[in-house]
Amino acid sequence: MARLTVLTLFLLITNQTFGFNGDSFELECPDECDCHYFRINWVTDCSESNLTEVPYEELSMSVYILDLNGNNITELKTFPSDIKMRRLQIADNRLSKIDRESFKGLEYLIDVDLSGNNISYIDPEAFLDSRGLLNVELQDNPISTVEGPFLVSSTLQFLDISNCNLSIINYQFFDNITSLTNVDLSNNPLRTLDRGVFDILTSLETLKLNDCKLTNITDNVFSSLTNLKYLELAGNLLTTVSWPDLLGKLFRLEYLNLRKTGITELSEDTFSNCTNLVTLILADNELPELDVAATLGNSVNHLELLDLSNCKIRGPIAGDAFANATRLKTLYLSGNPLFAPDLQEALEPLPKLEKLFMSNCGLRKLPDNFNVFDNLQELDISHNPLVNVFTKLLAPLENLEYLNMGYSNLSYIGPDTFSKMTSMKRLVLSGNDLLSLEAGLFGNLTQLMTLELEVCGLKRPLNSNAFFKNLTYMDLREIRLGGNPLIIPAIGPLFPKQLSQVTIMDLSNCNISSLHIDAFKNTENITELNLAGNRISSKDNGLQFLQRLHQLEKVNLSNNNLTAIDPQVFINNPKLHSLNLIGNRFICDCKIAEMWDWANMIKGNLDVLVGAKSAEKDIVVKGNKKKKHLYCHYNETQLRNMTIPVNKTIPGRRPFIKPRELTFANRTWAKYVRESGCEPVVKILKPVALVTKLFNSDDLRISPAAVVMALIALVFGVSTFLMTLRLFFRRTTKVEYDTENNRKLR
Repeated sequence: MARLTVLTLFLLITNQTFGFNGDSFELECPDECDCHYFRINWVTDCSESNLTEVPYEELSMSVYILDLNGNNITELKTFPSDIKMRRLQIADNRLSKIDRESFKGLEYLIDVDLSGNNISYIDPEAFLDSRGLLNVELQDNPISTVEGPFLVSSTLQFLDISNCNLSIINYQFFDNITSLTNVDLSNNPLRTLDRGVFDILTSLETLKLNDCKLTNITDNVFSSLTNLKYLELAGNLLTTVSWPDLLGKLFRLEYLNLRKTGITELSEDTFSNCTNLVTLILADNELPELDVAATLGNSVNHLELLDLSNCKIRGPIAGDAFANATRLKTLYLSGNPLFAPDLQEALEPLPKLEKLFMSNCGLRKLPDNFNVFDNLQELDISHNPLVNVFTKLLAPLENLEYLNMGYSNLSYIGPDTFSKMTSMKRLVLSGNDLLSLEAGLFGNLTQLMTLELEVCGLKRPLNSNAFFKNLTYMDLREIRLGGNPLIIPAIGPLFPKQLSQVTIMDLSNCNISSLHIDAFKNTENITELNLAGNRISSKDNGLQFLQRLHQLEKVNLSNNNLTAIDPQVFINNPKLHSLNLIGNRFICDCKIAEMWDWANMIKGNLDVLVGAKSAEKDIVVKGNKKKKHLYCHYNETQLRNMTIPVNKTIPGRRPFIKPRELTFANRTWAKYVRESGCEPVVKILKPVALVTKLFNSDDLRISPAAVVMALIALVFGVSTFLMTLRLFFRRTTKVEYDTENNRKLR
């Protein structure tokens, strides 16, 4: 009884509850899986665990998301009848068919991802019990042939059956899934679309038919899709299609993607009925004789984005090319041979233009009428053989916020080039062999937020000469210097005081082997630091430069030469919430467990360690199926004839149930921490470990239910006591106040 009292008082004082992964309440979790809460939902992550079957008997009935991606499962049996699973992810396995029994009883299922399997047959009634089903992903399966209705679901809205080797969509295919609003049929060898296959989908808003080897589409195949807003037909060979007939009934169409469809000409009435068209993509088609003005006509007067990239438009662009599209805000002309005099006349009617992209156009100089573009905010002239001197042509763009001059064969940029661009927020000069920067080059860019100088051959970081000496650039938050062969000074700061407000610094792939402790002395406000792809090692306090970065929130140290790391390194980084250590050759020892405990118990979230468990992007619909994990490796001596015992329970960790032999030298951090048996060495964990011994002692037998009931009773008792105490003091205060008032009245 004494021990129980000590235990409950300890938990009350420290407010500690211990379940694995730092959660306050532990549910069932299969032995080979990693389980955690995502917001308030229980996630069971069994991905990439070499499973050959679903661990049905070990699942919690309250599992919200079950991730079985990347295993060797060949068959699905019936799930437990009471399971409340909302999302099932079983992509990249070896399933060959889906039977009616596979999803029987899954009444709460909303999303299911079966992509990347070997599924050739699906029972149309497989999801009949899932009355709230919204999303089904079946892409990358060899389904090939479907006779009759595909699925039965009155609620299904999103269906992805791209890359399923479907050659025919029969007339009954969508009969029992008429609520669909989004269908992706891309990458199927359909070749032709016959009239009537989509007639029943009157609610459809998005249809994707990219890369379907289409050569023939019946003129009225979309005539019933009166609610269609987004249509993608990119990557087909539609040279004989009658576009006015095909698009004639799509009055609500807002987005049309015809990229790389083999179009060689377009008639004047092509888009005459698409009066609500806002975005038109014609990129990557050979349209040498395109008459832009005639094609757009007078009906497309809502057009705001036009993409004509890589259309091989021959000869000069006519002066009236955009006369009927005066609302254009974004124009892509990249990849076409352009000449400055022609551009000058053609762009004249576009005073509302906000974004202009002319990358890789063979331009040696620019139009000299930029003064008409009062609203121009973004300009991309990258990958052009521009001469070094064109300052006067860009000078009128005083409202420009984004300028990309990357990879333009520049070796020199004059000191007055950006002198009038005081609104500039992002400047890209990457890919030019600049070697050095002129004095005062960035002096007037007082609103600059991002400066990109990647792969510029710079051998020294930015120096003070490029900026005004006595000015701190308060808005400059991001500097990217990745890919430069920087020579790091042995002592002193890397950057001048003018850059003291920088918060994002990219020094990836800069051949850095070490950084001095004062490297970031003048840039102590950095919150995000990217040092990936360098040669930083664990030797000689290789990470001591982090001590000055008290505001650091994210640091990327992936793909360096780290073999060990101690959480004490980050003692001066209290705001750190993302640490990427993937791709380092860590040795499996108790330092790994200490880092795990630091993230789990001190930081309170394993997500701090990138790759420790599933990230949010890994458990969303259409998320990345392949995850990168943190690994360590045993040396040969450790691995030889080593058997992992049934280790004792340690707070924040969950042991394997049965002993096992090590056969692989590489281990994920998650699995190593479970099998290591390392004691918690972080100081704050020692009292928790002490309390755990109370549960494991031979002369004390306390059931979990008794502990829970005792804690609940204790919480209620303390709450009642505190409320009583509060009421007592309130009443005493009131009595004293009333007594004082009565005395005054007398």
